[in-house]
Amino acid sequence: MAQPLMFGTKVRALRRREKLTQAQLADRLGISASYLNLIENNRRPLTANMLLKLAEHFHLDLSSFAPTDEARLVSDLREVFADPMFESGNVSSSDLREMAVASPAAASAVLKLYQSYCSARQSVDSLAEKLYQQGAPELSSAADPTEEVNDLLQRHGNYFPELERAAEELWDQAGLHFDDVWGGLINYLRRHHKIDVRVLRAEEDGKSMRRYDPKRGEITLSEVLPPRSRRFQLAHQVGLICCSETIDSLDVYEELSSDEARALARVVLSNYFAAAVLMPYQPFLDSALRGRYDIELLAHRYRTSFEQVCHRLTTLRRPGAEGIPLHFLRIDIAGNISKRFSGSGIGMPRFSGACPRWNVHAAFLTPGMFRIQLSRMPDGQVYFCIARTVRRDSGGYNMPHTVHSIAIGCDLNHAREMVYSDGVDLDNPNAATPVGVTCRTCEQLDCEQRVSPPMQHPLKIDENVRGVSFFAPVFNRNPPLDGDAD
Repeated sequence: MAQPLMFGTKVRALRRREKLTQAQLADRLGISASYLNLIENNRRPLTANMLLKLAEHFHLDLSSFAPTDEARLVSDLREVFADPMFESGNVSSSDLREMAVASPAAASAVLKLYQSYCSARQSVDSLAEKLYQQGAPELSSAADPTEEVNDLLQRHGNYFPELERAAEELWDQAGLHFDDVWGGLINYLRRHHKIDVRVLRAEEDGKSMRRYDPKRGEITLSEVLPPRSRRFQLAHQVGLICCSETIDSLDVYEELSSDEARALARVVLSNYFAAAVLMPYQPFLDSALRGRYDIELLAHRYRTSFEQVCHRLTTLRRPGAEGIPLHFLRIDIAGNISKRFSGSGIGMPRFSGACPRWNVHAAFLTPGMFRIQLSRMPDGQVYFCIARTVRRDSGGYNMPHTVHSIAIGCDLNHAREMVYSDGVDLDNPNAATPVGVTCRTCEQLDCEQRVSPPMQHPLKIDENVRGVSFFAPVFNRNPPLDGDAD
């Protein structure tokens, strides 16, 4: 049974912000002070009527009481305490939920501390390996800049209205048209900034994909980039040249702990601006709604890539003109997660690999084809997910290329808004694949793909009995067929 939603911490914080006593706030809500005290201590739930009264009296956005932040925090804490170092602690799921609800600041501090610990541990391992090979310089144990920037995007909902406005202003200033954004940007740079754009042959400069020389007033792009990538790289550079003040003025950099993280954030925000230029907010949202989020159709219409469209779909969070809340995940063939964002509320791994049952892994088995999955998480929530591989060529027969798998999805309630749900039995709970976030946090005991025991069930070895996997308990005595078990 789902836990009732408790908002005691938020109600208490709101009351203190407004400098009200419990008696004063209770009077406005039409309840007793003792009952309000129970609410603030999470011993009674906040009813819908009381929530509406709070919103009316204090002009609140009801989305500020959405439970997704607490759920995500609980998911992250569960992953942290799944680390074998906490095995003897007996920390329960209810303990983690209580920490996230009662003291979210402390819970976030625990996550940061664990993240620093993981970074330090990885640095020590890397240093030991390099020293083994032959002397290497000392490696930093600072927080991972990539993780810091991923967390920044998550906190801001991957939506930055200042960059959306800057992109719309550029369209007006440059007189851009959908049929030739590339030419429009080139003309704008030449007229307003005395900057020329040139496409270089591979033999002229085979190493750099994009280069800006302020002294010569020239942007060069490599011919090995496909046209969609050239457009994106050009829009990215336009953002750095024309909207640098807007990007730098965003109130986000103080959230980051290192110059490396701030530099990476600037690149990521410039990419955001580039996507907003190539796929303007309202026209792109209208196209997505009319086409039921047909990603390939959107990529053709806006002359962008599959991955660029997926990224852009997660940013459609303008108040009053919102798209479907989507999550996004990118992994390589080894299962390493290079990009992640959970707009749908689905739990995502932060400190280890994703569950092998996710369709994002299976997509590598059928390159270029869609893998569709109803994913049922351990808490019972079901998500509609699609995944497909994307290939990034570096140009030329002897040049390397990379393959990633991209997954994007939404809560089951929004599934019918996506064209990929046609023909899928969305009303059949048995059609959903049980998946977890990571093996250590997952309570699905009958999984044949486990690589570690669940934190709730310590590893017990019986050399005479084999279950569906080495790390799963035995449910029956039926031996596998010859060749079925490794």
